[in-house]
Formats: sequence, C-alpha cells, structure tokens
Amino acid sequence: MSAEKTYVEDIDRSFYDFRFEDKDNYQVDSGLTEDIIRQISKEKNDPDWMLEFRLKSLKIFEETPMPNWGPSIEGLNMENIVTYVRPNIDHMYANWDEVPSNIKETFDRLGIPQSERESLAGVGAQYDSEIVYHNVRDEVAAKGVIYTDIESALHGEYADMIRERFMKLVPPTDHKFAALHGAVWSGGSFVYVPEGVTVEIPLQSYFRLNAPGAGQFEHTLIIVEKGANLHFIEGCSAPKYNIANLHAGCVELFVGEGATLRYSTIENWSKNMYNLNTKRARVEKGGKIEWVSGSFGSHISYLYPMSILKGEGSRCEFTGVTFAGDGQNLDTGCKIVHDAPKTTSYVNTRSISKSGGINTFRSAVVVTPKATDSKSAVSCESLMLDSISRSDTIPVMDVRTNKTDVGHEAKIGRISNEAVFYLMSRGLSEEDAKALIVSGFAENVSKELPLEYAVEMNNLIRIEMKGAIG
Repeated sequence: MSAEKTYVEDIDRSFYDFRFEDKDNYQVDSGLTEDIIRQISKEKNDPDWMLEFRLKSLKIFEETPMPNWGPSIEGLNMENIVTYVRPNIDHMYANWDEVPSNIKETFDRLGIPQSERESLAGVGAQYDSEIVYHNVRDEVAAKGVIYTDIESALHGEYADMIRERFMKLVPPTDHKFAALHGAVWSGGSFVYVPEGVTVEIPLQSYFRLNAPGAGQFEHTLIIVEKGANLHFIEGCSAPKYNIANLHAGCVELFVGEGATLRYSTIENWSKNMYNLNTKRARVEKGGKIEWVSGSFGSHISYLYPMSILKGEGSRCEFTGVTFAGDGQNLDTGCKIVHDAPKTTSYVNTRSISKSGGINTFRSAVVVTPKATDSKSAVSCESLMLDSISRSDTIPVMDVRTNKTDVGHEAKIGRISNEAVFYLMSRGLSEEDAKALIVSGFAENVSKELPLEYAVEMNNLIRIEMKGAIG
C-alpha cells in the first residue's frame, strides 16, 4: 500500500491531533481471517449465536464486491487494518476518577466529562475498540431509561431485546462494509427509553480512535418507545497518522409510535481516515426522526443516513453540513423511504469545498405505492471557496404514486468577492471575512446543535479556513 494513497496533508488540527503511545494494549493481527474473528469473539465472550453471526458476516464480506460508484477507496487495504485494539484496562468504569490517566486526559482535553457535568444526562466514552466509561444520571435511570454499553446489554437482562434487533435494520447483506461490521464489531451504546418518558437533557457517546492503522466498528442501538422523547449526541475524532485508518460503525434507531428521536453527530476524523459508516432509522405511526449531521474530517467518506417511514404520519427531518478541504473527497447525503400514507420528510444541507476538496451530495427519496398523501422536500446548497474545488449534487426521486408532493432544489456557487470586500472594509481580515461568511452559510445546521457543539462546529470552520486564501 503506497504512502501516496494513504497520507493526506492536514491543516492545523493540533487540538485533535494529540495521541498517546499505548505500548501495553492488546490487539489482534492485521487483516481479516476466520481465526481473527474467533479471537475477537473470544475476547468479547460472545454468546454462541453472535459468533455464528460474525462468521456468516465474514463470508458475506468475502463474497461481496467493493463499491465502485463513489470515491475511490483503493488506498484502503484490509490486510493492513487491525480490527480490534483493547486499551490497557481491565473493565469499564462508572467513576471518571478511576479511568486510567492517559485515557482520562484524552477525553478531558476533548471536553468530556465537562460536558457531562454541565449539560448531559449520561455519557459513554469509547477508546479504540472498547467502551472505557459509561454513566447515566440517577434521575434519568429512575425513569426506567437504560443507557449502557451494548456488550453489557448483550450479556444481561436485555439480551433478548438486542438479539431481536441487532443488524435487522442494517443486515450484513446490505453492502460490503455492513458485512465487515457484522464480523468485527466492537463497543458501542445501547439506549432504551420506555413508553411515554421524555429525557429532558441529551445523552452522548464519544468515540476516539487512538491506534494507528486500526479500525473502529462500534454498534449503536437505540429504542425509543411509544410517545417517548430523546436527544442523542454522537461525537468522533482521531489523531493524524501517516497510514490509513478505517471507521465502519453502525447505528440502528427504532422510533416508536408518536415518539421523537433527535440524533446529532459531529464527525471530525483525521484526514487519513476512511469513514464508511452506516446509519438507519425505522419510524412508526406518528413518530419523528431528526438527523443533525456535521462532517468535517476523513480522507474519504461514504455516509448516507437512511430513514424508513413505516407508520402513517411518520416524519423525518435531515439537516447536514459537510466541509471538504485539501485531500478530502466526501460523498454524503441521505435516503428516505416513504412507506405509509401521510408521511413527510424535509432535507436541508450545506456543502463547503476549498483547496481542491470534493463534495458530493446524494439524496434518494423513495415513495412506495401505499405512501399516498405524502410530502417530501429536498434542498441542498453548495459553496466553493476557490476555482480548484468541486461540488456535485446527485438527487434521485423514485415515486410510485401520483398522490404525493415531492420537490428538490439545489444551488451551487462561489464565495462572493463583494461580500468579502465589504467585511474587510469593516475591519475584518480576508481570512476572518471568509470564515464569517462560511459560518453564516452553515448557520442552519449550527443553530440545531446543542450550544457546545455549535461552538465546536464554528471553531472547526475557522480551523479549516486557515490557509484557504489564494
């Protein structure tokens, strides 16, 4: 695997680029074999059905071709990827003070558990392949809300609930990297919100990949029962290395009748990362899924959260921003399936490209014959900051009934020299003027995020804007 294909020069991201030398961690050999799968399963103390599931997924992975329709991922060589890395811990912690110092320092520097103390109902933290910390506020747990790592749930009283739903929304047959996930998944969170319960403040999981040449394959499973309400936040980051890293996690969301789930993500992977993540939600009658997505890092991304509107009157809102800089090719978007009457969806995205970065927005809206009286609107806007960057929109509408209202609009343009000149005449530098324009362009996303994440997103925009002039 050539260095030219896997190393991407990064802009100053020093806030995220710190890393620790974990000399005492445990990891499997690189590559993907049945022996490695059995080794991971043994480490996890899997029930028999899970080992069988992993081995079947491996077989599907081996038989499924690589995707050939998006950005090239030829620089990703699975023979060089370590699929399981266990940090030097002997158990998951519920007390932050007991977490090993280097791991604790990592999350402290990223604002966790400060955010937990100030504005979160519960926090889970994953470091490489293992959940190292999980805690939920007593008053939230008292409502019957379950928030734990998925592996503990798999071995406890929720085992049947996990087995009933695990990779049912995203089966291993879905695509090659779903099969890979099914074979090597490790870590992730399980959330269960009982009927009628509203979780007033968000839950958060944060995923940190520290090891070079490794993959992270966490699985998030959330069940929000009838009439319940939850906001779940996912954060991701990794330091920069000169070899490829891989993220192929999976998110499965079950939204009950009349329930609401907001799923917010800020993904700030380093630019040697291949981000091939899969997220999917199923929404029952009168329920609502809200996606808020910010994608800033990674070398290559394939990311298209999917919403299946299964019940009458179910709804989906998708709000996203993607920022592609030097050496980045981010292929993102969403898919919505209207499969019941009177369902509605609204998609509103912003794509920003600079320094030769490539953004591709793909949307797929499917309206089945039984989705009569449904409505869907897709709006995507793209901003290019120079003449060497690129932005494309690829909308697909598959409508199988005449009794529906489906619309799409797209705008692609360059940053306005007049606006930059005006702001500079008011005392701003050219760099600050452009950053302000870009922040305003992305405002529709940042205003949907919790305060500390909106601040983080604007900080990321400023970091990415450095060096953008010319």
